[in-house]
Amino acid sequence: MRKRGHRVRAVVAGMTAVVTAAVLTTGCDVFGGGGSSGTKDSQGASRRQPKPAPVWDRSPDSIAAVGDSITRGFDACTVFSDCPEVSWATGSDARVDSLAVRLLGVTGAAERSWNYAVTGARMADVPDQMAQAVTRGPELVTVMAGANDACRGSVRAMTSVAGFREDFEKALGTVRTALPKTQVYVASVPNLKRLWAEGRTDPLGRQVWKLGICPSMLGASDDLSEAAERRREKVQRRVEAYNAVLKEVCAKDRRCRFDGNAVFDFRFGTEQLSHWDWFHPSRNGQARLAEIAYRTVTAVRP
Repeated sequence: MRKRGHRVRAVVAGMTAVVTAAVLTTGCDVFGGGGSSGTKDSQGASRRQPKPAPVWDRSPDSIAAVGDSITRGFDACTVFSDCPEVSWATGSDARVDSLAVRLLGVTGAAERSWNYAVTGARMADVPDQMAQAVTRGPELVTVMAGANDACRGSVRAMTSVAGFREDFEKALGTVRTALPKTQVYVASVPNLKRLWAEGRTDPLGRQVWKLGICPSMLGASDDLSEAAERRREKVQRRVEAYNAVLKEVCAKDRRCRFDGNAVFDFRFGTEQLSHWDWFHPSRNGQARLAEIAYRTVTAVRP
């Protein structure tokens, strides 16, 4: 028994020597835990790996805008006319304080922002606008389109959801192919039914609407029959479907930010609507759109 005890003690002593040697040789905690995972330089100081640069640049240095009459400032200054100087995206009007002015300053906005939006444009027109925009090499492109896809002569004439998706994917693909690192801000389509509810109480607005402004929603604005309500509700559902497409497609591109339906949810009042047509944004309305865009573009997280 005495000899066996000597052998056990000898084995334990040998194992202890091996472990001790391993610790001294490797400098590691062989039992796990308590060790440092950071690397050290020759003087023992920890070296931290640099953090990768964020994908989204919150202060782009140039901007191009594409879209429809809203981005052209239609009916904000004079009746039935574009007024790009009050555009929420690229305008120079101090009362609007456009996205370009907020990001680039007055001089920078004048030199490094471009507006390719066209009054009356639908999403099918945006890919061509985008092709023009990318020739400038902008660091940010803004997109606001879709109202005219719903504002058709009839509910049946509205752009299909599938067609809208195809057109938007093509537009986004155009910028991504030409400028892989360019960022895209996408504004939601406004709530057309809310615009109808706000403007229908004004006699002048109702008369102007009869000239053909968004007939699918605004036509026969005083008609509160069940059929008229069903028509307006179909237009509203289509707008909501368009916004779902914008959100889904944009989410697949890490350099694309959707406004989270902020424009759709904004409650345009009489001060934010043109007093010529009670449909397009006024200067005040353009300023509110600029605020929404700036918050989205400069947010730490989308």
